[in-house]
Amino acid sequence: MGQSTEWGRIDDEGTVFVRTADGERPVGSWQAGDPADGLAHFCRRYDDLATEVELLEKRLASGAADPASTRSNATTLKEALPDAAVIGDLDGLSARLEGVIAAADGKLAEVKERRAQAKAAAAAAREKLAAEAEELADSAQWKATGDRFRAIVDEWRLIKGVDRRVDEQLWKRFAAARDTFTKRRGAHFAERDQQRDSVRLVKERIVAEAEELASSKDWGPTASRMRQLLLDWKASGRARREAEDALWSRFRAAQDAFFAARSAVFSERDAEQVGNQKLKESLIAEAEALNPADLEKSKAALRELQERYDAVGHVPRDAVRGLDARMQEAERRIRDAVEDRWDRSAAVENPVLVQLREAARKAESQLAKARAAGNPSRVADAEAALEARRQWLAEAERSARP
Repeated sequence: MGQSTEWGRIDDEGTVFVRTADGERPVGSWQAGDPADGLAHFCRRYDDLATEVELLEKRLASGAADPASTRSNATTLKEALPDAAVIGDLDGLSARLEGVIAAADGKLAEVKERRAQAKAAAAAAREKLAAEAEELADSAQWKATGDRFRAIVDEWRLIKGVDRRVDEQLWKRFAAARDTFTKRRGAHFAERDQQRDSVRLVKERIVAEAEELASSKDWGPTASRMRQLLLDWKASGRARREAEDALWSRFRAAQDAFFAARSAVFSERDAEQVGNQKLKESLIAEAEALNPADLEKSKAALRELQERYDAVGHVPRDAVRGLDARMQEAERRIRDAVEDRWDRSAAVENPVLVQLREAARKAESQLAKARAAGNPSRVADAEAALEARRQWLAEAERSARP
């Protein structure tokens, strides 16, 4: 007798049928023995098929499977179901495979979207680099900008997934910007080299003049000119490095030679002037020690000291005023003593002064008598006469002074 289940049966002749929504269809024949064994055999084959579908579902859900490969396998299985030699819920299995295909399509859409986003992000990143390059094209920061252009190339290569047509357009923009900068930099350095050649000619003339002046003994004007040449050197700019270094060595050597010779002469002169200062200080000390009481001897000694003082050569500039002031003070001591002696002798010996002093004393006596008499008119006349004689006496004393 035949055997039957929910999803299929075996008839008395051993033909195996499966039931679907479209009805029964034969899937094989079982002649090997008990129909129940045959039915179980075809059910196991269905279970194997169902296991494949379950594996596709799980791997797709976990993200371990490639959506495109999963969709292809699911499609192949679904297309084979109408001819599958199995007994089981083929309609359910077909629905599950349709679910797998739909889920795979969703995954593929997500992947496509992510790829589109990544492509757009990559294009935006290269667009940003191209825009930066265009901004840098007009930069005059030659080294830093050149380094940045090289870094942009490295960053550009790390960005993947840009559409070829878009990438070609962006690269053209970047390359054009880089070429613009490169040309400007080349023109700048060519112009700078030309300028530095001009600077070299200027500095060669400066060095030639400095070398000619190096042996000059006209210390003041030459020193001034050497300093001006140094200012001219600094103001002229820079030549090419090799020429700059060589010319500077020559210029510095010429300057050093002149100023070393000048310093040696000035050092010798300074030593001589310090010696002259000490000599003048010793002469001043002798003048300061003269005794005004022994006037004739001091006057003669002072004249000799003055002659010796004047004969001494140059002293350091900052010592001149102090030395002269001390010598003048020593001279003043003797001169004051001479004038004081003359004043005393003149007061005794000058007849005009004697007469005027006598007249003043008489006027004082007459004023005293008028005041004693109490006569205002006589007092006024006597006061006027006394004041007049005193003025005459003062004038005569001033005129009599040497």
